[in-house]
Amino acid sequence: MLFRSETRRDDARLGGGQKRIDAQHARGKLTARERIDLLLDEGSFEEFDMFVTHRCTDFGMEQQKPAGDGVVTGWGTINGRLVYVFSQDFTVFGGSLSQTHAQKICKIQDMAIQNGAPVIGINDSGGARIQEGVDSLAGYPEVFQRNIEASGVIPQISVIMGPCAGGAVYSPAMTDFIFMVKDTSYMFVTGPDVVKTVTNEQVTAEELGGATTHTRKSSVADGAFENDVEALAEVRRLVDFLPANNRDMPPVRPFFDEPDRIEASLDTLVPSNANTPYDMKELIHKLADEGDFYEIQEDFAKNILTGFIRIEGRTVGVVANQPMVLAGCLDIDSSRKAARFVRFCDAFEIPILTLVDVPGFLPGTGQEYGGVIKHGAKLLFAYGEATVPMVTVITRKAYGGVAGDLFGIIQIGAVDDLCRALGPHHSDLGCGPRIVKVRPQVLGRHHVIRAAIG
Repeated sequence: MLFRSETRRDDARLGGGQKRIDAQHARGKLTARERIDLLLDEGSFEEFDMFVTHRCTDFGMEQQKPAGDGVVTGWGTINGRLVYVFSQDFTVFGGSLSQTHAQKICKIQDMAIQNGAPVIGINDSGGARIQEGVDSLAGYPEVFQRNIEASGVIPQISVIMGPCAGGAVYSPAMTDFIFMVKDTSYMFVTGPDVVKTVTNEQVTAEELGGATTHTRKSSVADGAFENDVEALAEVRRLVDFLPANNRDMPPVRPFFDEPDRIEASLDTLVPSNANTPYDMKELIHKLADEGDFYEIQEDFAKNILTGFIRIEGRTVGVVANQPMVLAGCLDIDSSRKAARFVRFCDAFEIPILTLVDVPGFLPGTGQEYGGVIKHGAKLLFAYGEATVPMVTVITRKAYGGVAGDLFGIIQIGAVDDLCRALGPHHSDLGCGPRIVKVRPQVLGRHHVIRAAIG
């Protein structure tokens, strides 16, 4: 009996068979189980529903019933912390979603919500399984509903490691973070062939929905990596910054950076010429423990920076203008990018540090026609409704409506909030009397933002 059971397990682990596994490797992609092994701590993965099969009896499907039905689900740990994971197996029916396939994913989502742990989805699927017709399509709304119920309750991370088309794209779109792999992952509602038929546009899958498109143009994805191994390693790193759920605090990690060190290089960071740009990332790296900055949406709206750092081992969200790009102006894209990040931090009790050097909103008909008023208001709203501790540091300037409206809201909306300005180059209009000028060197560590991380 034990021998037969282990034999069944070995067959299930092969998915669609060795030939299809070899084909997967030939494309530069790992299998579903190999991805889980890299993502989770060694030996921690506990699989659910390994022997589940589909129930379709049409089109000869009753003769093909591979164990697992194209998705591997279960739980494990990342650096000792519980996470739930599902990984679609492209070697089994192209990873297509069936009724049973969807039920396995929903079960993992339900368990993640119930137990208050992050859920990570590894997507590599050709879409709905057409042999099952409406039964297959009905699986998507069930998954979507759980994405909605989990939003703001547990962190949700999607990793696109193959095709993700049609209705399948909307589940990742509802999650908190999306990461893609260059040259092997694609996301689009309609593929290149449909686009050509309807609009007569000639476009490749990479141009239409590749990693570069979604990280630089559409902002659908938060990051793109060279291969599966790098992507999964970065997901592990991200999880380490995040709390398990909205009732938990982010993990506190050991730090080896002196809290009271003076960073003399900050004396010369801001140029004396107000029109000369400087790299705000340098300041962020100086603030962070061991210079570790996990940037979100690095390639999109580069005039604003968003990401996570640690201060004395505690996670802090950073929003910062980047004077190297568009002089740090706010525009439609940067407002949307920052607003989404601020809302995430607020949902999961992550303090927010805002580094300000902004001349205002970008003028022009393109911005006005594109709705900069409405999109700029999203950033105002996100800051205004946030209840986490917030600290604002004006490194050089905060002019006009941006200073008076946006950063006034930052001050009013936060409890124990601080607004600091770097002298002697700072200038502001409308920030009010609560600004306290500090020496640049003091910004080097926790003196400025101790209140934010309590």
